Order: sequence, then C-alpha cells, then structure tokens
Amino acid sequence: MTYTRRTFLSTLGLASAGVGLSTVFPSALHAKNAAPFTFEISLAEFSYASELYTQKMTNLDFPKRAVNEHGINVLEWVSGFFNSKHTDSAYMKELKTVCDDLGTKSHLIMVDGENLASIDATKRQHAVESHYPWVDAAKFLGCATIRVNLGDAMAAMSGKGEEASAADAAKASVDGYGKLLEYADKVGINVIVENHFGHSSNPEWLVGVMKQVSSKNKGLLPDFGNFCMERTKAESTDFKALLATKCLKEYDKYKGVEMMMPYSKGVSAKTHKFTADGEDPDTDFHRIFGIIKASGWTGGYVGIEYEGGLLRDFGGDTSYLSNTDGIKATKLLLEKIRTELK
Repeated sequence: MTYTRRTFLSTLGLASAGVGLSTVFPSALHAKNAAPFTFEISLAEFSYASELYTQKMTNLDFPKRAVNEHGINVLEWVSGFFNSKHTDSAYMKELKTVCDDLGTKSHLIMVDGENLASIDATKRQHAVESHYPWVDAAKFLGCATIRVNLGDAMAAMSGKGEEASAADAAKASVDGYGKLLEYADKVGINVIVENHFGHSSNPEWLVGVMKQVSSKNKGLLPDFGNFCMERTKAESTDFKALLATKCLKEYDKYKGVEMMMPYSKGVSAKTHKFTADGEDPDTDFHRIFGIIKASGWTGGYVGIEYEGGLLRDFGGDTSYLSNTDGIKATKLLLEKIRTELK
C-alpha cells in the first residue's frame, strides 16, 4: 500500500496527557455493578499501522499476528488497509477464510471515509452512500459494528479547521449519520462514532448528536487518547512534523469517558508509552476503568490500540516500544485491570 498524507491523517489518533478532576458517582450507578465486571480484549489493526503503511505486512497478515503473537482472536479492522478491496468478492472470501481457519471473530471495521457531517447536502449524501459497501463488508466478515467519523479528520489535523460551526456540524451529522443508520439497521449492523478530531473530540457535542438520533444501532466508541480539541499546526507535511504537533486544548478524558459510556458499544484503550511497572503515564487505567465499571457497562469489547510503534517507526523516537511489544504491554495492563475490578 502506498501511504499518503490523507490516508495517514484520516486514521491517526494522537494522544496528549490530560489532568481531570475526581469524578463522584451517585450510588445508583454503583448499584448496577452487582454482577462481576468483565470485558473481552480485542485488537485494533491500527496497532500495526507503521508496518501496514510501509507494506511490511498486509491486511491478510493481521489475523495471523493477532492470534500467533498475542493470543487475541477478536479483531478490529481499519478501512484504509483494505486497499479498496472491500467490494472485491474474491478478496473478501480469502480474508474470511483466513479468519475462519484461525478461529477469529471480526468485531468491527473502523471506517475513515467521506465526511458524513458535511454541510454540503450533495457531498453529505455521497458520503452516506460511500459507507454502504463498508456496512456490507462488515456483515460479510461477521462483524457487529462499523465505526465512523463525524467530521473531516484531515482538516482538523492539518490546522485547516472544521468547515462548519459546532451547531451546523451537529445538524448535518444528525442527517448524514441518521441516513447511514437507516441502511445499517436493515442489514443488522451497528454504526458507532468515535471521538476522533474536530468537533467530535468534544464529548458534549457527541452526546448532543446521539440524543437527536433514535436508531437502536447508534452508539459511541470512547477512545482514551482522542480528546484533544485543538492542536498546534505542523511545520510541514512531513510525517515527523505531524507527529511533533502538541495538544493546546484537551477535554478532560475522565469526564469525557463518563459522558460517553451510556452510549458505548465498545471501548478503545489507546496507549503510547509505559512506566517501569507497566502503567500508562498518560492515562490512569485504574481510574478510567473505575468510571467504566461504575457506568454499569460490562461484557463488551475493549480494543487495544497501541500507537507507540507508529511514533517509533515514523517519528524516529526509539523510546517507544515496537508494535508487537507495545501490544503485549497493553494487553498485560488490561488483564491486570480486569482482574483488579472483578
């Protein structure tokens, strides 16, 4: 695959540290936790982004590496790594055969496509229809869900900014997202939204959109590392310069996850670095999973999305672990948290 700046930016989520106030939970929330708290660990394909972008591995290799290197059999795909072959029946049959032979379960596809929240009605409708084949591909692979964006991730990352105000973008999102949900409902696929740049990095905005959409197949995918609402502009279009941008304004991730959990149909556990004792220095996993547990959410999938390897291989910072080692470290941390909160 020839990786481009657009492909790279449309899938990349960069973390920035955030400091939040202590969250106080009402007793009613704690009452929901009578049953043991648990979750299943899945693996996001983007954890191998640097190797996929440079063609050191392909989409077909992902299931094998998830199972053989990590003992994980629940997969979260990324649309960009299909190389537009999601409508190629022969390719999709081959991919499904690989998954079936390994005994893996395809849980979702992260779709980074056209802007469902465009204020241009014609572009928005085209964006809706361009997502239809991804719904069908997810159904074929046995997924329950696709993840979409509400906004233009490229514009947000490049410093160009959103094309519309928060209010106008929300109105457009209700229309575009709502129409896609109508199609997906008929197929039996969930369509969930991640906090993923621009207006969508504000959970208040996301929840506002959710409240205006009635489909039972709607939902959110809280990502621990994607609450940055404003970044510095990159000095150039070079990948290293893009990776060097800093967050100027971040929504409190702990408050943000708490707000999103009532609509959550999954959790994206993003990691970049680890302390000597295996903790994440940017996100207090004990605190954030305490929030998840208190919400009453249980039995879902928590996806490993390790981005340190991308920063190591493209950013040149060897203090980050490799893709394989970073995934292993994240899995160990999640297993520790899961045992702790049972």
